[in-house]
Amino acid sequence: MLTRERMRADIAALLHEQPDDIGGEDELMDLGLDSMRAMALLTRWAREANLTLEFSEFAERLTLDAWWAIMARAQAGA
Repeated sequence: MLTRERMRADIAALLHEQPDDIGGEDELMDLGLDSMRAMALLTRWAREANLTLEFSEFAERLTLDAWWAIMARAQAGA
């Protein structure tokens, strides 16, 4: 099961930042996360958690808090 902290750590690693530097409401694109890397992350998380995720849902709001809400809901429904 994917955790919020794992998501934060994975995002931080891609951005060459410390996980604590990624705030829940920080706009991930403003921090340097581009759409290709975001899609790669989502694909990896979906595969690891055996979930079907829609990138468009994640693209609506590009923050850790928003992404975690979507992921938590997806995992609860799996």
